[in-house]
Amino acid sequence: MQTNNIFTKTITIPASAIDENGHVNNVVYVQWMQDIAVQHYATAGGVAAQGQNATWVVREHKIEYLQPAFAGQEIEIRTWVEDARRVRSLRKYEFTRKSDSSLLVRGETDWVFVDSSTGRPLPIPEAVISLLSPRKRV
Repeated sequence: MQTNNIFTKTITIPASAIDENGHVNNVVYVQWMQDIAVQHYATAGGVAAQGQNATWVVREHKIEYLQPAFAGQEIEIRTWVEDARRVRSLRKYEFTRKSDSSLLVRGETDWVFVDSSTGRPLPIPEAVISLLSPRKRV
C-alpha cells in the first residue's frame, strides 16, 4: 500500500527468519529491505519508466537494530525515497512491530542507476524520479 509517498507492507515473521539467538537474523532484514524496495518500484511503475538497458544496484546499506523480533509476530515495513540525485537515490526503511508499535529496525540504501550492459552510472530519468516522489531532489 502506498500513502504519502510511503510504501507499506505487513508480514508475519516466518520461522525461517529466526537465527540461533531466537530472533530475526540481521541478514534477513537486509533481504526484506531489498524485497520491499523492488516491490515498491514495480508497483509505482518504475520498471516500465526506466528503459530496457538500465537497472539499479546497491552502493551501500546502513541498518540500525533497535529491538528483536520473533517468529509469528506481525511487523509493518515502510519504505520511501528520501532523495534523488543525478545517478543515485537514497531509500529509507522502518520496521515496526504491529502489536505495540515498537520501532525494531531502521535502515537506508544508497541505490545507483546504471546501464545494464556496462555497469556505468546513468542519469535517473525524470519519469522515474516523478514516480518515486522523493522528499528531496539534490
